[in-house]
Amino acid sequence: MHERESYQQELEALRFDNSFTRLLPGDSGEGKQPRQVYGACYSRVAPTKVSQPSLIIHASDLASRLGLSDELCRSDAFSQLFSGNQLLPGMDPHAICYGGHQFGNWAGQLGDGRAINLGELINTNDERWMLQLKGAGLTPYSRSADGLAVLRSSVREFLCSEAMHHLGVPTTRALSLILTGEMVMRDMFYDGRAALEPGAIVCRTAPSFTRFGSLQIFASRDDTTTLKQLLDHTIIHDFPHLGEPCQQVYLEWFNEVCQSTAELVVHWMRVGFVHGVMNTDNMSLLGLTIDYGPYGWLEAFDLSWTPNTTDREFKRYSYGQQPAIAGWNLARLAESILPLIGDIEPLQEALNTYSQNYKTLWQNMMVEKLGLKSFQAETDHKLLEELQHMLTLTETDMTIFYRKLANTNAEVNLENINNNKLIEPLLDAYYQSEDIAYDLQQQMADWLRSYIQRLQQDGVNNTERKENMNRINPKYVLRNYLSQVAIDQAEAGDYNEIHRLHELLKHPYDEQPEFDSYAAKRPDWARNRAGCSMLSCSS
Repeated sequence: MHERESYQQELEALRFDNSFTRLLPGDSGEGKQPRQVYGACYSRVAPTKVSQPSLIIHASDLASRLGLSDELCRSDAFSQLFSGNQLLPGMDPHAICYGGHQFGNWAGQLGDGRAINLGELINTNDERWMLQLKGAGLTPYSRSADGLAVLRSSVREFLCSEAMHHLGVPTTRALSLILTGEMVMRDMFYDGRAALEPGAIVCRTAPSFTRFGSLQIFASRDDTTTLKQLLDHTIIHDFPHLGEPCQQVYLEWFNEVCQSTAELVVHWMRVGFVHGVMNTDNMSLLGLTIDYGPYGWLEAFDLSWTPNTTDREFKRYSYGQQPAIAGWNLARLAESILPLIGDIEPLQEALNTYSQNYKTLWQNMMVEKLGLKSFQAETDHKLLEELQHMLTLTETDMTIFYRKLANTNAEVNLENINNNKLIEPLLDAYYQSEDIAYDLQQQMADWLRSYIQRLQQDGVNNTERKENMNRINPKYVLRNYLSQVAIDQAEAGDYNEIHRLHELLKHPYDEQPEFDSYAAKRPDWARNRAGCSMLSCSS
């Protein structure tokens, strides 16, 4: 048997059960022309064929989980399939209809404008994985866009979703990154200077890509029939432990979404991740990080920092606003299911519980970052407040600060150590360490003394505490400038840096001394460079 035939047989052995298109109402219209779609959860649409698909990288562990061998992933058959050029018999390609609030305003119908779902793959463990091609061409939801994606945004999507997974943050996954062989016109800064860029497609996967906006669109149209169908389907397939859908189960489901959303945002805050565009159409009902656009990691600690140029003025989606915005988005979701509940009070109770749960989860997360055993209100409220304030007094790299904090000697005699010696382990975290004013040094030292006294109360030895802290505080995150270096090289035809970053970020909590340079502060040349600081919503 020829190798190509063998790979094709391996692909055709994959099992699909397309419950979303099989059980939910679809668009009666045909073609890819932009249109308003009513009474339907999706539109069937085929990916646009590309001229020369070639694999740049794939995620081996995910491929194995899906039942795909590394050899298959490197084959032309794989590239043809996951660029959309070919389809398997069991696939049912479609784009999903949804709406959403964008920057606080209702935007109406949005939908999968450049993403096409190939189908729901059932692996050998009976897990359901929706396979989705991002950048696969026009759909009825593309509006005035072309449905395509470019290499720079696709590199960022692939690397970030995989980095988040290995950080332990709930997320969609990325199976592959494929160059299409096409050139795509983009105006990256929306300033009239459009240019051709290499096109690419990411295959991303999740049990479901259903969003807050998936329910909102039907509520906004008073279409309670389709709203109920979609919510029932979501509960049956993604929340089967809740039982048969009914009014009480809807409430239990909403409470669970509130809980998973709180847990998700706490993870973002833990690692310093800023999503950048928390519109309701970018919020997963499964509590996953979804839609990697103008994201970023905090470098200089700043609660008001946003990576999104569109959000530069109002900072709606800044780092410190993420918990509140998640609550606001949950309130919009509650409004959308109110017609099925009939009583606003239990929904409001769930929203109130979200706020309290988030606060508790955040406090517990923070004491873990500090290496403490548990949150003690009488001391730790003040300790955390003073820490948050201290981090803003001078330009402080968040990731490096917490990683270096693990080196604090809690067994020191505080009466026999001066301030300079006390703060010395943290100096690498400061961008201007040589210029820290005396009064700031005093504040840092005062906080460290309080922190060490608190550690001494816990009685955990230095070695054990450092190990605990290093399991929650990463050494390596996908800083924007690291992505940009990989993108620059990829656009010149060199993909080695993409592979290097991907391998490095599989182990973000390990020391990996050979990669120490990737854990350094952002270099000065990247401070204001496009792609290294803030980003636009452009693909």
